[in-house]
Amino acid sequence: MAVFTGAGVAIITPMYDNEQVNYEELGRIIEDQIKKKTDAIIICGTTGEASTLSHEEHLDVIRYCAEKVNHRIPVIAGTGSNSTETAVYLSQEAEKFGIDAVLQVSPYYNKATQKGLIRHFKTVADSIRIPVILYNVPSRTGCNILPETAVWLAKNVENIVGIKEASGNISQVAKLMSLADGCIDLYSGNDDQVVPLMALGGKGVISVLSNVAPTQTHEIVQSYLDGDTARSCRLQLEAIELIDALFCEVNPIPVKTAMNLLGWNAGPLRGPLCEMEPANVEKLKKAMKNYGLL
Repeated sequence: MAVFTGAGVAIITPMYDNEQVNYEELGRIIEDQIKKKTDAIIICGTTGEASTLSHEEHLDVIRYCAEKVNHRIPVIAGTGSNSTETAVYLSQEAEKFGIDAVLQVSPYYNKATQKGLIRHFKTVADSIRIPVILYNVPSRTGCNILPETAVWLAKNVENIVGIKEASGNISQVAKLMSLADGCIDLYSGNDDQVVPLMALGGKGVISVLSNVAPTQTHEIVQSYLDGDTARSCRLQLEAIELIDALFCEVNPIPVKTAMNLLGWNAGPLRGPLCEMEPANVEKLKKAMKNYGLL
């Protein structure tokens, strides 16, 4: 059984002006997401600025989210690292909070071999009992989880059950699903490729767009699952301008800006990320207005 089916939000981590985590606003955002049909919360991912949270903050944000959600929908915690030891530690600690799964990004900067990836992911998965979803985003990590590697892991490590695919390479995803023959759950990691990956057997999306448009993103996936592929495709295409704007600068700069524009207290970004360029803010505002958000 899949950890979740539908649209999971890769949720932001709101901060005060002094860059401390704004837990009160995080709680408000979580409640709004659940109210608006988000199917899962992915906490402390790339969009949640996990790479600039201390280990203590990282785990406290996961704990807070798990307690706030209280099993109403699945919570998946980003606990990956370019250090296997750190990934094990974060995963073991996060498991104690009653989360439903962990999301494991491929080790960044180190650029492990496929053999190294197998050892890394297997070591992390063997250290916990809850499910593991792999995260392939080579544009950010410099490391590509090949289809053969993902399938070997899914077939040989009991609790490695899914993959968030953000390579952007549809041919690679098609090969993955052909080799997998149903042994791995696929989630789109790119908001502009939800329908194509659903067509290849995907279970849904782990979404940045869901931060600002949770109901609409849910409907893209749900329409496909309901058999209304024409509506799913139409909703996907209607969101493309906004999706492009949300990625016109490195994530999560635009989505945090968008959340602030919508009246949420998303706050600033931690360095090395910085405020959005004025011209891109205008592009984002235009896309949000055209999508009916402003």
